[in-house]
Amino acid sequence: MANLRADALHKLTTAVAAEYGTVVVEDLNVAGMLRNRRLARRIADAGFGEIRRQLTYKTRQRHATRTIAADRWYPSSKTCSGCGAVKAKLPPHVRTYQCDACHLVIDRDDNAALNLAALAAAATTGTGVAGDQDTQSVSKPRGADQKTRVTRPRRKAEAGRAGGATLPHQRQTETRDRTQAEALTLW
Repeated sequence: MANLRADALHKLTTAVAAEYGTVVVEDLNVAGMLRNRRLARRIADAGFGEIRRQLTYKTRQRHATRTIAADRWYPSSKTCSGCGAVKAKLPPHVRTYQCDACHLVIDRDDNAALNLAALAAAATTGTGVAGDQDTQSVSKPRGADQKTRVTRPRRKAEAGRAGGATLPHQRQTETRDRTQAEALTLW
């Protein structure tokens, strides 16, 4: 089964890299999705990380195309592909996107695909960081979907402490938001 899965992933990623000039992938929270007991086995079997890894090296080395990774907090399915309005909440069980502003009704996945295509077009037409083709950034339409996180203290070797251990009052508890440069990564 593992060989069949690996073969299918290689064939899929080779076909996608050969056919398309720009490939857009979303940086999903796979670890969080694996906590869902109903979906965990199917998500683990899909091999999202392996698909992304193979697409990255195949588009870069073999076919000279681009792979663009949309940020984890980019609201691709919450944003209307017609007018650009962003919904505050859109539960996963709602499979049809209905815009309150322009009254567009479209499948949720098709809406997200159109938004990711627009994001790729914005990244390739020069609205990202100028002059650097290896790493471009496109600002997100809404920063409220970002979460702040606590940074872990780095373990440094300090004199007098075995293994670089720190005392509780020396630990870092700073929070930071993602910068706009981290919003979109282009390989």
